Amino acid sequence: MEVRRQIEVSGIVQGVGFRPYIYRLATGRHLRGTIRNTSAGVTIEIQGPAETVQDFVDHLPAEAPPLARITSLAVREVPCNGDQDFRIVHSHEGAEVRTLISPDVAICSDCLRELFDPNDRRYRYPFINCTNCGPRFTIIRDIPYDRPSTSMAMFAMCPACLAEYENPLNRRFHAQPNACWECGPRVELWDKSGQRIECHDPITEAISGLHAGLVVAVKGLGGFHLAADATNPAAVALLRQRKRRVEKPFAVMVPDLQAAQEICEFDEAAATVLQSMQRPIVLLKKALLPKKTSNTIPDDVAPFNNYLGIFLPYAPLHYLLLAEGEFKALVMTSGNLSEEPIAIDNREASHRLNGLADYFLVHNRDILLRCDDSVVRVTGGIMRQLRRSRGFVPVPVFLKDEQPPVLAVGGELKNTICLTKGKHAFLSQHVGDLENVEAYSFFHEAIRHLERILEIKPEIIAYDLHPDYFSTKWALQQSGVELVGVQHHHAHIASCMAENHLEGRVIGFALDGTGYGTDGHIWGGEALIAGYEDFERAAHFEYVPLPGGAAAIRQPWRMAISYLTHHFGRGFLKLDIPFVGQLNRPKVDLLLRMMEQGVNSPLTSSCGRLFDAVAALIGVRQQVNYEAQAAIELEMAIASSRDETGYPLALLPDGESWIISPRPLFAALLEDLCRNLPVPAISQRFHNGLVEGFVQLATLLRNKTALDRVCLSGGTFHNVYLSQRLEARLSEAGFKVFTQKEVPSGDGGLSLGQALIAAARRHA
Repeated sequence: MEVRRQIEVSGIVQGVGFRPYIYRLATGRHLRGTIRNTSAGVTIEIQGPAETVQDFVDHLPAEAPPLARITSLAVREVPCNGDQDFRIVHSHEGAEVRTLISPDVAICSDCLRELFDPNDRRYRYPFINCTNCGPRFTIIRDIPYDRPSTSMAMFAMCPACLAEYENPLNRRFHAQPNACWECGPRVELWDKSGQRIECHDPITEAISGLHAGLVVAVKGLGGFHLAADATNPAAVALLRQRKRRVEKPFAVMVPDLQAAQEICEFDEAAATVLQSMQRPIVLLKKALLPKKTSNTIPDDVAPFNNYLGIFLPYAPLHYLLLAEGEFKALVMTSGNLSEEPIAIDNREASHRLNGLADYFLVHNRDILLRCDDSVVRVTGGIMRQLRRSRGFVPVPVFLKDEQPPVLAVGGELKNTICLTKGKHAFLSQHVGDLENVEAYSFFHEAIRHLERILEIKPEIIAYDLHPDYFSTKWALQQSGVELVGVQHHHAHIASCMAENHLEGRVIGFALDGTGYGTDGHIWGGEALIAGYEDFERAAHFEYVPLPGGAAAIRQPWRMAISYLTHHFGRGFLKLDIPFVGQLNRPKVDLLLRMMEQGVNSPLTSSCGRLFDAVAALIGVRQQVNYEAQAAIELEMAIASSRDETGYPLALLPDGESWIISPRPLFAALLEDLCRNLPVPAISQRFHNGLVEGFVQLATLLRNKTALDRVCLSGGTFHNVYLSQRLEARLSEAGFKVFTQKEVPSGDGGLSLGQALIAAARRHA
């Protein structure tokens, strides 16, 4: 019996070899019909014997291409017609866009083999790709994802490329960035003033510059990198000086897994992530190496840090630089001045990176949207996002329930935006810190681009309560939409709930550096009883002054003074410990007067500031050069012993809630300092004490509320020792513990929580 079925497939099914896959699946079974891209995904009509058609439907999702991700598949019966074969037909623009766009991914093994094959026509071609690899998100103007809607529109394919593009049996069938030496983009080498350097091979010249210790700006998939030989201390120091990046670690690109193993320690799970098609930067523990080896990475790459950010090449150009230059490792850091967005345009780069780079290795394929490298960490065999960007965006977070169209604009630091549509939450790539005009412009750009390619017109805009955030100010200027302010730490917990598909209410521990509280103070050490609609503040760290406001964040010694004064008065100045002995007494007296008079000393319950105070007090860090540096180095200092001792926290009843007082913690810590306990042991005891304190608090809250689900969120949970130990101890105590993997637990995941809270309040 002859039948015809119409199959609507949604998900990531455009630009990933899906149509040729369906063509082969159909023609291999001698079936007839059509397939076309639509604004919702793809539509297939398949006709033939009923049994064979059913076999086709059964196999369709099981054997899909590696980059495809099917989110829905609807089959219905339609009348048979006179089709004589199976055809791929032109895209059809529909009224509503529901298709998902593939992110940019690393070069596949087939293209890599061709890249280094002297007999292949694309030998050494820096833009080689196929439907299984290459740029997607960063070259798209609009959908359906066809070549005229990409930055490849200006490159007319040569006959050989066109033949591949039109052949359904070729892996480059409808590979929109398909090109070769004859018809595609080209690389050029520019000097530091942006003038083209006439040379036979720009890549070879760039390699010579890198070997000479120069800094080369390299245009990649989502923007420019600043590259330098990572084994050359002088080149690393030069790049650090020019980029004005004091002590913040650089990312390092190595040619292969073996090279990574020579400088870092990691397990099979981390190796899998390193080699994944997303190619994120993976934080890996530095290996203990002999003093003199050919591939020693100087300490200046990641000073005062036990970890390196390592990633493998993902663009053909990266492979050519590393292989032909025989580099053991290259620093590949974002092409920007510190805290600015990454540069993407050739002329923009030569202007903004003037003075940073000696050469510019550019090309003439436009990057339509900047997209920084993603950063992840693998703990307990699980990959956790620290910065979710290239390789992962714009794949959505899949939600449990349908949501209205919401735009959430995130916070001030590590900003991302989020758009919801149906059961999808689309987080933008990493926008960064909204501290300058360039970043604010990128913030606007990210909103416009996502709204356009997703065709989402938000009905609600969610924003952080902090009145001085650029994102908040922008939101409050919008009209014709519902505006919903969301408390920072509530958004953190909602983000964790959304990722884990939780409903109802949970115990939420939201620990970070800064978040605007509903009482006008600075929160950051919070225990919440929360659902999406609202929350109760069940406990928080004791308020202490933040002397000098933002200056106290840059200078942790101020927080040590604040805590010691708050708990012990001026008597701490008589302590015989190195911290007190090294204090500048006039500065301390000024600080004490500021706090006593309440001048520029807002109150904070921040867990991040508690870490700062301890780091300063025990001599780890008195001044920071990048965000969370003191807390990071305090974690690095932890002893590798099995000492279970923990400094105690006091849980003080405060009406219906509790105050978490670190007074006994500091008393015990000062006692250990006076008897010269080593810093690693003190750091471990501090961390252990926090863990046990929060387990005790969770137990109190369970007894009060009968809730046994705990969500952990906030930037403090990027601390591996703290997060893993707390998760384990809570589980031992009978709690169901939920953490974040798919989106960052820090402020990069904030917009997801904001969106879900705003949507829930509409439904409430």
